[in-house]
Amino acid sequence: MASIYDQDLEQNQANYQPLTPLTFLERAATVFPERIAIVYGGLEITYAEFYRRCRQLASALTARGIGRGDTVSAMLANTPPMLEAHYAVPMCGAVLHALNTRLDAGVIAFQLDHAESKLLITDTGFSSTIAAALETTQVTPLLIDYADPVLAAENRQTGERLGTEDYEELVSGGDAEFAWLMPNNEWDAISVNYTSGTTGDPKGVVYHHRGACLLAQGNAITASIPKHAVYLWTLPMFHCNGWCFPWTLSAVSGTHVCLREVRADAIWRALDQHQVTHLCGAPVVMSTILNAEPEVKRPLQRQVDFFTAAAPPPERVLADMREAGFNVTHLYGLTEVYGPAVVNDWNSEWETLPAQQQASLKARQGVRYHALEELDVLDPETLEPVPRDGETLGEVMFRGNVVMKGYLKNRAATDEAFKGGWFHSGDLGVVYPDGYIQLKDRSKDIIISGGENISSIEVEEVLHKHPQIVAAAVVAMPDNKWGETPCAFVELAQGSDVSIEDLTAWCKEHLAGFKVPRRYVIGAIAKTSTGKVQKFLLRQQAARLATAAD
Repeated sequence: MASIYDQDLEQNQANYQPLTPLTFLERAATVFPERIAIVYGGLEITYAEFYRRCRQLASALTARGIGRGDTVSAMLANTPPMLEAHYAVPMCGAVLHALNTRLDAGVIAFQLDHAESKLLITDTGFSSTIAAALETTQVTPLLIDYADPVLAAENRQTGERLGTEDYEELVSGGDAEFAWLMPNNEWDAISVNYTSGTTGDPKGVVYHHRGACLLAQGNAITASIPKHAVYLWTLPMFHCNGWCFPWTLSAVSGTHVCLREVRADAIWRALDQHQVTHLCGAPVVMSTILNAEPEVKRPLQRQVDFFTAAAPPPERVLADMREAGFNVTHLYGLTEVYGPAVVNDWNSEWETLPAQQQASLKARQGVRYHALEELDVLDPETLEPVPRDGETLGEVMFRGNVVMKGYLKNRAATDEAFKGGWFHSGDLGVVYPDGYIQLKDRSKDIIISGGENISSIEVEEVLHKHPQIVAAAVVAMPDNKWGETPCAFVELAQGSDVSIEDLTAWCKEHLAGFKVPRRYVIGAIAKTSTGKVQKFLLRQQAARLATAAD
């Protein structure tokens, strides 16, 4: 028998609307129309103007046949059109495909074809790559050229135009009163983001309006972002839709400070000039900030919150950032969970602990976002939770509303990722008694030496504590006797004279003997465009070194 609470209490237009982050912009423009929404170079755009331009762009896209379920690709830097695309594209019912601007033409061509792109907005600064990609694509998207006025103002090369329409002319020709579209269902796709594809073709991770809305609000709650925050774009917007911060900032009527290039001088100038309160980025951004020339750095008038993902920052980097005026918070997530979904939620009681213990706590990935329903470390075979002892290894798994819809046109990969009703991250970790998780490795990165499991992350953490090491990555190297042994790739501080013997002695002091790397490679470490170490390349290099040594 139906509950009395289900009788004559139907869902209707008055009491239900699908969740979407698009409404954040409409509200900000209504409540704070004169508030500065976007700053770029000498350009300032108010929320009223931002909303108007997005409606005009959505109108213009609609007039060119773009509608529900169509893909609009964007090859744009962290410039105002990229922010406008995050609203205007879904406002006409379409799905945004933000291209990684550092990819080669072949990968871009694959993505354009796989996503069945119908329209491509492309910065003329990337024309040569896009032109090469379009020579091999099956799709022929309508091309819209954006010529960055900041490049022109600095007398820098802007590149050639590829299409017949100019971005600003397209926007100006649109209807400022366009009745933009809400999603029919909050499960409708809002964007598609491609994984790095290090083990095959990239997979298209599909986000829905509901997840984007919840993660955007989750950022504001988790990061304690206040109303009218000022956010500096040092994180690429093509990376997980900028961790959904293009939508978060409208929720708090904040200001986007756009940066085309992540340079130390531009960052420090923006921090001072615009009184930035928040920024995000990979650890390499922290290095850029800290290693700036003394004449570039400027005293901060208030503490700035910096959110970083990927590997936990070394203890000395945290200390240097704190001294420079930044509060660093460690996040963790994947493309498949809209970017960050786990946070090292700092307990104020930990402030009284010794520095070494604080650094150990800072290295944990942490606990789930408010927007994530379940986070756990499970036995990948039984799907039973591992003991909360900080030692038993299991796979980190997610479940909730900020998990992707699935992989575009890839049912097999989707089913595998969602096996057993959980999203399988492929990351191995432990859970401590307080519920905080800590990654120990990717499942494919565990080194099995003489039957013993070695966590590459554990060895990397030891190397990162060395005062002369800027970055370190450890992978398995084939070994005739042990099967595999650790091979360490190390970037040293400028002017360092540390020897391999010194590094070996350091590791022997802090690690069990079987965990000490048998080989060290000193030099620049291969990284992806988002700052992640390309371990598959390092494994290949280690294999070649092993073969050469035989």
